[in-house]
Amino acid sequence: MNTVDYWQIFDSGLKIAMGAALSFGCLWAANWWRQKQGQPGISGGHRRRIGLLEQISSDVGRVNHSFAKYSALVIESTRFGKRWPPARKQELERINSELVKEFEKLAEAEASLLMLGEKTMEKTLRLYGAKIALFRKQVYIGRQDISEQEIAELKTSILSLREQFYELLSRRYDKLLAA
Repeated sequence: MNTVDYWQIFDSGLKIAMGAALSFGCLWAANWWRQKQGQPGISGGHRRRIGLLEQISSDVGRVNHSFAKYSALVIESTRFGKRWPPARKQELERINSELVKEFEKLAEAEASLLMLGEKTMEKTLRLYGAKIALFRKQVYIGRQDISEQEIAELKTSILSLREQFYELLSRRYDKLLAA
């Protein structure tokens, strides 16, 4: 082979290497840019934990919404007693079923918290669910021997546990965002 042949081989090899380097550089830059656009400064593991905490917050929010509807209707039933309309009783039965269904999500949220190592948050959430269950056992359709003050105290203790849970959740969420 003469020098012209070597030069063509060298030239082709150099072009292939530069093309590969340029492709690699573009792929790296595109990946870096996509990560920056997602959530700046947050790694994949932190992003996953943040997503789980957001899902847990959403699930607890749905439980709280169902409980608020349930408690409003059951309190109404204790006020009206036997004069309470059957349509409202059916609505309460529907809301009660909805609340039970949402409790499944609460159990999943507790499991996720344990998986994440958030034992304090899980315990607070478990207590929150237990207080709601206790409320359902103590305040029910047709019960006339419970005062509105007692009902209000039960609801206050439930709301207090919900606030404690969200405070813990918020602190952990903020730490993950700051990391």
